[in-house]
Amino acid sequence: MQRIRLRYTKRGRLRFTSHRDFQRAFERALRRAEVPMAYSAGFTPHPKVSYANAAPTGTGSEAEYLEIALTAERDPDKLRELLDESMPVGLDIIDAVEARTSGLADRLTASVWELRLDGVAPEDADRAVAAFNAAESVEVQRMAKNGMRTFDARPAVAHLETIGPQADRPTDQACAILRLVVRHVTPAVRPDDVLSGLRAVADLAPPVAAAVTRLAQGLFDEETGTVTDPLAPDREAAVTANITVAEAAAAKAPA
Repeated sequence: MQRIRLRYTKRGRLRFTSHRDFQRAFERALRRAEVPMAYSAGFTPHPKVSYANAAPTGTGSEAEYLEIALTAERDPDKLRELLDESMPVGLDIIDAVEARTSGLADRLTASVWELRLDGVAPEDADRAVAAFNAAESVEVQRMAKNGMRTFDARPAVAHLETIGPQADRPTDQACAILRLVVRHVTPAVRPDDVLSGLRAVADLAPPVAAAVTRLAQGLFDEETGTVTDPLAPDREAAVTANITVAEAAAAKAPA
């Protein structure tokens, strides 16, 4: 059984698709692309697809991950192309590797988020970010299944900064762009929790809803403060395997 790991996006209006919506669209794409899927046992067999840490509905993403199990081997790049052609524009399959290591979910320990705050002056965002970073704790509230929950959002935020205005945005309108790295902890701290924290420590309240995009997710490097590509170990393992095969073939070749 071959396992393929895929990276996909949620762009434009498709950021409003729920995880359930994506699952339905992806399973239809599997059928259209005639992917030789492995199925679960039981009375209601379903394709063996494992989803990892999906972004909340309403947020864009450049880094969503899943894994599929196949009954026959396929070239990952060709499979990616077939699936991408079968998906709606905005739900794009942008990367594929053969799974050669274990623990993909264990390598998703942090996310890089970008928050566009229309109507917020960059200098106001700078002051709010400075106040948030200086705080030892930032208590926020979120409605949970069991009622309102209060928790400290500060420890999960490994990095928070304002960045310069984007070239494609009008310069005559106030717009602040935030970049943050959030560790995946329990309870999960989401970008809207960070916005609640900015409101709590600096009374920063954007006049319109923030446009939120996940730029990356992967293993958080404590030394560099960066988030690494979770598919890199599989690529490295593939290179090592190819070198080993080439060396073995060379050793068997007549002198």
